[in-house]
Amino acid sequence: MRNNLVSMSMMLAGLLAGGAQAQTPPSFPDAAASDPVKLGLMQGSPPAADKVVRWADGSAYKFPNTRWSFSNFRQMVPTSSVSRGNGAVSELPRVERADIDAVSFVPLGKDQPMSWAQSLAANYTDGIVVLHKGRIVYERYFGVLKPEGQHIAMSVTKSFFGTIGSMLVAEGLLDEKATVAQYVPELKDTAFGDATVRQVLDMVTGLKYTENYADPNSEIWAHVRAGNVLPRPPGYNGPQTFYEFLQTVKKDGEHGQAFAYKTVNTDALGWVIRRVTGKSIGENLQERIWSKLGAEQDAYFTIDTVGNEFAGGGLNTGLRDLARFGEMMRLDGRFNGQQIVPKTVIDDIRKGGDKSQFAKAGYKTLPGWSYRNMWWVSHNEHGAYSARGIHGQTIYIDPKAEMVIARYASNPVPSNPFNDPVSLPAYHALARHLMK
Repeated sequence: MRNNLVSMSMMLAGLLAGGAQAQTPPSFPDAAASDPVKLGLMQGSPPAADKVVRWADGSAYKFPNTRWSFSNFRQMVPTSSVSRGNGAVSELPRVERADIDAVSFVPLGKDQPMSWAQSLAANYTDGIVVLHKGRIVYERYFGVLKPEGQHIAMSVTKSFFGTIGSMLVAEGLLDEKATVAQYVPELKDTAFGDATVRQVLDMVTGLKYTENYADPNSEIWAHVRAGNVLPRPPGYNGPQTFYEFLQTVKKDGEHGQAFAYKTVNTDALGWVIRRVTGKSIGENLQERIWSKLGAEQDAYFTIDTVGNEFAGGGLNTGLRDLARFGEMMRLDGRFNGQQIVPKTVIDDIRKGGDKSQFAKAGYKTLPGWSYRNMWWVSHNEHGAYSARGIHGQTIYIDPKAEMVIARYASNPVPSNPFNDPVSLPAYHALARHLMK
């Protein structure tokens, strides 16, 4: 089992990280060769033994099996629902454009152009929706993801709870200057005890917590084992839940000195949200956002052994509903005939965080960016900002171009520096094209 866990490290980076530093990528079959339909994964009654994808043996986390499992988490692990409510589905008018596939751009670090259509295969896209002025101008699905299907959002999940945490601050229910321990006394003697809510929201906490996926002894492994994200090895006797793991995190350095992307911050924020509201993070998402969007489908969460939702990366949604959330953010929090998120919260996210603190993290594909309320802010000439989950999960919002892109993917290389060189210039080129 230990060897299996080590081999899962590449997938874990996608579930749990928002941006890691680039190294030489391994070689993988391309999008066509790894298509789960062509490979026959989980097809048949029952599937052939060599086509079965399981959570318990770790095969669900190995490429190319991930091209099936990312669209089918509910079939493998315990989950909890986020109801869409009983209201009507909000309309997304459709005005599809045939010219988008030919949009051309030059990837970062390259000198030869690539087309939009080529970029989708290059980043193992499972599905993508582009909204322009609230209308669907482009929608495509690949592999096993269908329009009625759902896909794991991975670290895009964090931006939902950064938004909800900011809403609670705006409502006066949460004091961003207060320490985490004031809301969750159980964390008083941990690294989070003297961290402020603002420092957690912006991930400028000093934690003894590494996301070294090649080392099964690093803290990230203990975190995901505790949360039931991965199968546990024989004889496991560590923390049994996300919250139990949070109580083991130690301090390393001082808070407020530098941006350091660490998934555990979002689970700490989730506990604060739960304590302040008296409701689970799934209930908060349902009541505050999901049921108000006019979503087409219920969403769902992967959960730990006592039902705590994985705030750091466990949300699964339909793609068009992810686009609806992005469109709501683009429209200053107003969507489906109501103000869902206060405009002050949207404004605070868009202005971004401390660029100098962000720069210390050394993200070579994100020069001049910052991080605010668990959103990634580009500070480019269009004011674009995004929710990011590795393996290619994205909500990209370009206010100037009035464009929203929602993408699900199963890139075998989890780290964003491997898909940013194609994705970021492709998004910007499309924005400029739509503005013509």
